[in-house]
Amino acid sequence: MSQVYFDEPSRTFLLTTPNSAYALRIDADDSPRHVHWGAPLTLDQAAALPTHDGLTSSFASTAGEELTVEGGPRFGVPSLLVRYADGTRGIEWAYEGHEIDGGHLHVRLRDRHYPLGCTLHYAVHPDSDIVERSLTLRHLGTTETADEPIEILRCDAASWSVPAASGVRLSHTVGEWSGETQLRRTEAPYAETLFTSRRGISGHFGNPWLMVDAGDADEDHGEVWSMVLAWSGSWRITAQRDHAGGPFTVTGGAGHDGLTWRLKAGESHRTPVFAGQFSHGGFGATSRGWHRYTSAHVLPRPDEVRPVVYNSWEATGWDVTLEGQRSLAERAADLGVELFVVDDGWFGGRTSDRAGLGDWHPNPERFPHGLGPLVNEIRRLGMRFGLWVEPEMTNPDSDLYREHPEWVLHMPHRHRTELRHQLVLNFARTDVTEWAFKWLDRLVSTYAIDFLKWDMNRAFTEAGWPGHPDAERLWTDHTRGVYSVLDRLRSAHPGLRIEGCAGGGGRADLGMLARTDQTWISDNTDADDRIVIQQGYSQVYPARTMSTWVTDSPNPHTGRTTPLTYRFHVAMAGALGIGGDLSRWTGAELAEARDLVALYKEIRSVVQLGVQYRLADAVQYRAGDRVVVIAWGQDRDLRLTGLSPAAVYVDESTGAEHAGANLLSHGLPLRLPRTDRPSTVIRLTRR
Repeated sequence: MSQVYFDEPSRTFLLTTPNSAYALRIDADDSPRHVHWGAPLTLDQAAALPTHDGLTSSFASTAGEELTVEGGPRFGVPSLLVRYADGTRGIEWAYEGHEIDGGHLHVRLRDRHYPLGCTLHYAVHPDSDIVERSLTLRHLGTTETADEPIEILRCDAASWSVPAASGVRLSHTVGEWSGETQLRRTEAPYAETLFTSRRGISGHFGNPWLMVDAGDADEDHGEVWSMVLAWSGSWRITAQRDHAGGPFTVTGGAGHDGLTWRLKAGESHRTPVFAGQFSHGGFGATSRGWHRYTSAHVLPRPDEVRPVVYNSWEATGWDVTLEGQRSLAERAADLGVELFVVDDGWFGGRTSDRAGLGDWHPNPERFPHGLGPLVNEIRRLGMRFGLWVEPEMTNPDSDLYREHPEWVLHMPHRHRTELRHQLVLNFARTDVTEWAFKWLDRLVSTYAIDFLKWDMNRAFTEAGWPGHPDAERLWTDHTRGVYSVLDRLRSAHPGLRIEGCAGGGGRADLGMLARTDQTWISDNTDADDRIVIQQGYSQVYPARTMSTWVTDSPNPHTGRTTPLTYRFHVAMAGALGIGGDLSRWTGAELAEARDLVALYKEIRSVVQLGVQYRLADAVQYRAGDRVVVIAWGQDRDLRLTGLSPAAVYVDESTGAEHAGANLLSHGLPLRLPRTDRPSTVIRLTRR
């Protein structure tokens, strides 16, 4: 049971979770200092622990603060960096009190000499080892007293301290468009290491999380500290390793280096959550902890199984017509597809990527009677209807841009860079978000749309807001504007389901998952590449949120030829979809696909709602008495995990019985044939 405790004599706070403890203390100078993050402790034990100030010489830096600021002997990376109107920098804290409400702790601080207040927020849940952290800044002045704005140079959500060890290893992802979430594990240097996105989205090139271990953890063993930022815009996470032997520190939050904005009198600012978890069960247990937390405390509809999707993009490209979509829908329905999604090309003058974005009405030549006839046909076939949209974008060749050129991100006397022939609408503007909500609301209402694929196909450039007195706020306010439109849409249409997308996995994060149901993790649908991408994605995010498609062979991105069964098996590891051109599939391929869709539906609840284990060239899921194993490319026995050694497990296909102890110690006989990319799905039931 998670609780928050306070020891008044030592001013020590203890947050407990089912398998860990987190402690902090208000020090003699009123600064909040880190005490403990790791194995469970009692309050008395936490109160007896010392704090680490790091001051070993007149050149050393203070260390171990809950929120590192500027001022005094602090030479590390500040989490909060401010400049007052008279030029003074840094903060001297005064502790003002705290509130404890169930699993929530709020620690109130203020600057001793200036009108800046700060509340540190902590939260724990009884079913999770995750500690949620964020902060609220408040300008305590008033407009009546003519208090000047405070410049905010950096405002991270939290600073984490990991116990010092002889080795420090970092786990994170790197990537690119069509090659996202490539897992890397590297020794941390004795230096500052910056992970960041400056693109206005969380990005393809790295994901906003970090794991830390002593270099000895593996999938099943070892202590791992992990931190995940719930944010969908530009971000930074800075790690610092101190040669003097102090704790390893990690600070992170929204925005990137070089941005400055102003907090005016009476204003407040709440950061996104930067959550952390301690696990002693290796990277596998760490991932499962994040999966449980995301499902229980982030996703809007966690217990729903995701439908089998057909998306028409790779079949038709820009050539979207009523008859073409109807023909694909008939074939998709025959395969057992449950949701048919019309992708790009249905609206405005959208016959290529050079025009039409922003003109969100059905193309009158392709759909002279609107989308109604197509929607009705799809529903007659027994499927739900979904639509692709890209609300944050416009083409210069569009009616919207001709009417509102001021709505895009731009700077005076600077060329407006077009990427993919499009510009970014400024969602920090309330008139833009109001426009976006109105047309989305109208579209969803008119056709009773079940599903939206919300895309975002370029990064920010010329991120200006001419005439606005505090233009750099748009870097965070744009993301908040996106959140507000999504939140309003879901509130107005409770039955609507949304998939997040940004040119693939460019915005795969907890911020988007708090208001969407699943994520398109990559535009690369090649099964070989997807195994790697899906493994990296699974480090933090659960299978039910991972959209996975079966597309054509040779693959349109890589040209690689792979068997249909293998493509399906790899895609069954998440929320299954089909994106191939069904008009070109043979009768034999369609029949095989029909059987494989039926198989997926039979295992779907275990895959999407169960507990996931990453194995060697395989992935295992367990829910209740059922176990599903998806394996590929191996003919050896596969050792399973997470089973009861005393139980017997029955193969649902063959009836073969396996002792749990044997499956754990010797493995499951796969006997895959020596063919091109052999794969299998095995279903076991505990007896």
